[in-house]
Amino acid sequence: MSIAEGPVAGAGALEERLRAHRAAGRKLLIPYVMAGTSDDWTDVVQAVAAAGADAVEVGIPFSDPMIDGPVIQRAATVALARATTPASVLSALSKLDAGVPLIVMTYYNIIFHAGLERAAGMLADAGVAGAILPDVPLDEVGPWADAADTAGIATVLLAAPTTGDDRMRAICARARGFVYGVGLMGVTGERQDLAASAGVIARRLKAITEVPVLVGIGVSTPAQAVQVAGVADGAVVGSALVRRLLAGGGPDGAAAFVAELRGALDAPGSPAAVSGGRTGGDAAGPPRRSGGG
Repeated sequence: MSIAEGPVAGAGALEERLRAHRAAGRKLLIPYVMAGTSDDWTDVVQAVAAAGADAVEVGIPFSDPMIDGPVIQRAATVALARATTPASVLSALSKLDAGVPLIVMTYYNIIFHAGLERAAGMLADAGVAGAILPDVPLDEVGPWADAADTAGIATVLLAAPTTGDDRMRAICARARGFVYGVGLMGVTGERQDLAASAGVIARRLKAITEVPVLVGIGVSTPAQAVQVAGVADGAVVGSALVRRLLAGGGPDGAAAFVAELRGALDAPGSPAAVSGGRTGGDAAGPPRRSGGG
């Protein structure tokens, strides 16, 4: 498969925002917040957006979160015990003006139960710009991705360290918003050191796509975010933030941590800042990705 120049149908607000920030030389930062863990969770979303996030990933709690480790599993349990539902999350998001694109992360059971077209429309009505469904493989994502395209919802797809070259190209061809490079084989969670596979997946993805590439899972500290963003377009940080929130950090604590991440990424001379964000396709508009899911 090859990457051809031209506009991308269905890329939407999320990808446009990320491409614009990348073209300006900015490294991208997307923090993850689990919805419903506290009364002020929407204040947390606004706080991390104001602190320097380029978009915010919002988890809709699910009882069997297969990709999530202990911290986010605990957050989901807390949220479900507080009677958080997909409808209540979307209702809250519909009233929120975060100033950055919002991405919902959840599992296919919730989407399937609502109906694909209806679910995509509900996300759009709530002001959501993208969706991550980690339990839907490329081979089965077509019906959802088509419904999402129609509703203007970016389908963010994941690429793992074990993904073969041909399949990785197909993932990049179907991805919208950004490609989520999985930093290591395992569940979400903080690690003392950044896995070598995080840099490898970033390099492989950057070699074959102009879609923004962000790496997450195992990115826990400002130093690790800088390290991975020296190769990728940016980082997704989840468990390290969620742990602080579960410990009572609240909006102020969340904002302080995200500001620390942002400051490290923007610091002059950091590997992330030196690598810059410019790629050839951005100035003339996003390139068309050939193929499909």
